[in-house]
Amino acid sequence: RKTFRHLDTEIDRFARRHREAGKAAFLTETESLGTPGVDQLEVSQVVPAQRVAERLKLRKAAMVVCRDRRYLINDIPVELATTYVPLALARGTRIVSPDTGPGGVYARIEEAGHRLGSFTEEVGARMPSPEERRRLSLPEGTPVITVTRVAYDVESRPVEMTDTVKSAPSYLLEYSFPAT
Repeated sequence: RKTFRHLDTEIDRFARRHREAGKAAFLTETESLGTPGVDQLEVSQVVPAQRVAERLKLRKAAMVVCRDRRYLINDIPVELATTYVPLALARGTRIVSPDTGPGGVYARIEEAGHRLGSFTEEVGARMPSPEERRRLSLPEGTPVITVTRVAYDVESRPVEMTDTVKSAPSYLLEYSFPAT
């Protein structure tokens, strides 16, 4: 397995200029590493698990658009991502379609009137479930990196949540931030 060095200079992959150039976050962070791709994609509308509903501050039984993907670099599976967007926000946008269009989900959220203001990410590590191990083609005993991200609009309302499971041998996470 090749390790893809994930350089995150002040979380540049979420910069508005990339969305405006038609690039989604995964494309932005991986384009210098090889050929990015998605080979598994499922879009559905569901009542989310309680932890998702709480993070998105949804009312009971409120629905979300759920986008489940497997990402590749040079045809190698490197991560699984499940994105949740409140259906009330996504309805009538390309978020409900397999192809979200240039700039991805975040560009569509902003087009819907929710200018992005901030993101939070929680990073962890664990052993994969049997299904994650199969989908990522991981050898037995190989850990994964988990990232749970919540996007907030400029009024601090949560507008999106993504759970990502990354093949640990495929990534080196390196962050740079000011010491102020």
